[in-house]
Amino acid sequence: MNLFDPFPQRSLTLRNRLVVSPMCEYSATDGVPNDWHMVHLGSRAVGGAALVIAEASAVSAQGRISPQDTGLWNQTQLQAWQPITRFIKAQGAIAGMQLAHAGRKASTLRPWDGHGPVPAGQDDWRTVAPSALPFDAGWPAPQALNEAGIQAVIADFRAAAHRALAAGFELIEVHAAHGYLLHQFLSPLSNRRDDRYGGSFENRTRLVREVIVAVREVWPAELPLWLRLSATDWVAEGGWDIGQSVELARQVKPLGVDLIDVSSGGLLPHAKIPLGPGYQVPFAAQIRREAGIATGAVGLITGAEQAAQIVANDDADVVLIARESLRDPYFPRRAAQLLGAKIDAPAQYQRAW
Repeated sequence: MNLFDPFPQRSLTLRNRLVVSPMCEYSATDGVPNDWHMVHLGSRAVGGAALVIAEASAVSAQGRISPQDTGLWNQTQLQAWQPITRFIKAQGAIAGMQLAHAGRKASTLRPWDGHGPVPAGQDDWRTVAPSALPFDAGWPAPQALNEAGIQAVIADFRAAAHRALAAGFELIEVHAAHGYLLHQFLSPLSNRRDDRYGGSFENRTRLVREVIVAVREVWPAELPLWLRLSATDWVAEGGWDIGQSVELARQVKPLGVDLIDVSSGGLLPHAKIPLGPGYQVPFAAQIRREAGIATGAVGLITGAEQAAQIVANDDADVVLIARESLRDPYFPRRAAQLLGAKIDAPAQYQRAW
């Protein structure tokens, strides 16, 4: 495989293997995207990415990471996304939506306002989780979801997926990584339940499977569905790990998941993560090889040759670019030049290419 080969996904074909990873912008009001999101996401479509995935967007107001997160829990938000998806698609890219619920990591300050939970009485809200275990010292204890609350979360994902389709998105990624709600159910470190959603691997993974099924009920069979996983909690024992990630990937493939977007960590505030260029790529390679499903690699991937090698080695089918995309919205065009590939430029820019 080559980085600039097309990549088919159901009825769609990504024009190359470079994807803009979902990155929170903390710039919405009441979950409604605005001009910032139009320019941020639209410029990366102009920049040559095959797929532009919007930031983690909450399926309910309670599921927001911060008060400034985007969402898809009402009609106003749906309508605000429509011109953004139209512009992305007009540039030849695919518009993707990441659906998320932050669980016990909700109601937090955006990075430039401070760190930790929103102070009490300052637009904070009660968080929920599989168990009443706070994320860290000094954080409020979340409310443990009961059966009715779990079913409401599943219904919220289903309804948000339906709105995503109406908003013009052509690919959905369900966020089950980075210590957010679905990941909290997966890991024994945050899930201490003794009902059918806790304990065994089968029970801890039940909510993810049920969310996938619910989303597929309203998401057309001809459109792709991705799942983002944290491959490991980065603890020696007792947490979520790569072996469980492989097994879950095997289970969700027949439910309609087309690709596993492989990240790691986020569940524990003080986990020791061995950061380095491409440090998560081996997880993507192992899931791809052992689960027989397409994967995406992400994490300190900053160079064209580095990205090309990941695809050439069959370590992953696509490469998701995050912070490098923030630094350079035109990273795919620069990578194409360096690698001797050709990307068509918008008519407005062709005189410069």
